Amino acid sequence: MKSVLNSLKRLVPLEIPGVGAFEPYSSPFSVITGGLKGKIRASLPVKACAPCRDKVASSLRRAIERSGLTDGMTVSFHHHLRSGDAVIPMVLKEMEAMGLRNLTFAPSSIPDAHDCVADYIRSGLIGKLYTSGVRGRLGKLLSSGETDIPVVIRSHGGRARAIEEGAIKIDVAFLAAPACDCLGNISGCYGPSACGSLGYAITDARNAAHVIAVTDNLVEYPLSPKISIPQYLVDQVVVTESIGDPSKIATGAARITRNPVDLRIAEDSFKLMKASGIVEPGFSFQMGVGGASLAAAVYLEEYMTEKGITGSFGLGGVGGYMASMHDKGLFKTVFDVQSFDAAVTRSMISNPGHIEIDASWYANPFNAGALVNNLDCVILAALEVDTDFNVNVLTGNDSVLRGASGGHQDTAAGAKLSIVVCPSFRGGVPSVKERVTTVTTPGETVDAIVTERGICINSRRPELLEAALKAGLAVKDISSLKKEVEKLTGVPETIEFDCDRLIAAVEYRDGTLIDAVYAAK
Repeated sequence: MKSVLNSLKRLVPLEIPGVGAFEPYSSPFSVITGGLKGKIRASLPVKACAPCRDKVASSLRRAIERSGLTDGMTVSFHHHLRSGDAVIPMVLKEMEAMGLRNLTFAPSSIPDAHDCVADYIRSGLIGKLYTSGVRGRLGKLLSSGETDIPVVIRSHGGRARAIEEGAIKIDVAFLAAPACDCLGNISGCYGPSACGSLGYAITDARNAAHVIAVTDNLVEYPLSPKISIPQYLVDQVVVTESIGDPSKIATGAARITRNPVDLRIAEDSFKLMKASGIVEPGFSFQMGVGGASLAAAVYLEEYMTEKGITGSFGLGGVGGYMASMHDKGLFKTVFDVQSFDAAVTRSMISNPGHIEIDASWYANPFNAGALVNNLDCVILAALEVDTDFNVNVLTGNDSVLRGASGGHQDTAAGAKLSIVVCPSFRGGVPSVKERVTTVTTPGETVDAIVTERGICINSRRPELLEAALKAGLAVKDISSLKKEVEKLTGVPETIEFDCDRLIAAVEYRDGTLIDAVYAAK
């Protein structure tokens, strides 16, 4: 397998057997500004349906048989039901019983609870893996090098791009449907397994050759008033006893952290936002749903309320706090690709300004304008960062796969101000390194890194540094911060990798390879 160094000095393969050829990462926008080199959108399958009043299959097995699924094909799933999802295990179990083999498993992400995927890789049911995140027992299996199946990690925007340009050709999409009628109209907002937005599922439904809705809530036709996926995209409906555990799908609103480290990071992040001058009428914003990101939103809400500032929109995977800010009139609109708690689902039903969006509209770099391109500020978490401002959200310090690319690199590339937050060390291991274990978001798109020990500002943003110093913020050189932390923790041992044993290829959002994960020696 021939490999080369990309512009970040990361060794990446030029071709992966069974997957295809790749180009090395060059810069965040080189592919886009280069005219896309004749890339074209993949043609969508033509579908036809004789007049009918019912698409409900007699069983899951019958639906799979009628879909035409055979060995070597590609199946997709969505992760909106999170750790409560029961559809992925249910469908994989049935396909295993049918004797299917060597399938390409292409979910939008893999929920934390789905250790069963590791078993189906071992059995031979799954022969390739395309996803955004890998955790738990599956991450340990892949990282051990015990299996050698091709694995490609893509961001949410990168996955939408790959589907639309044909790099991922979905043969059968299985859609967990919290509410569905007999002809396949689907909503994520109703029923015992309600999860809110179905943004990632919408992209799959539009592009798959065959779509099977799996529901535990078959409602009277026509489903109304809110339809996420219309019947003309759905081929079959399967009714089952349960598609998930509601207690693990739509959780209560995330609590504001009381951790003093997170609170310090949150306060400094907000102060940097304010110093930059970006928080003004028409401001747009995306944040995470826990820890320092959520706490920073509290400071932001207080300031916007005090100054009478109304923002343009909130974006992303949306939690209850963002929905609350919208309800209070602090943001005119919320664009929601994934909902994180029950309050968000209620907001989506009742609030016309709470808009469900698909993954391509959210973050696909190969369209006429993804919403991430209009972000003023995003606050992002990290597992580790390095002195070049590169960020790792995929692998732990031990090189084991335990995270997800998600929308990290998409939002960092699009936002005017991208702030990465992380504690200076975790478990005695420094978070700031000379070189991160795996690059998922390039330093060219990261403006600042905020830890409890200070704010580090990328040299590419001299005007931001000037504004931060003028505001009297605790700005530190990132190399100096690294040395300061290492005096407390010591310098971690460098892991050596076997570059002949590829674990996973890590794509940048434009399809080039930003890094690769290799087996540790």
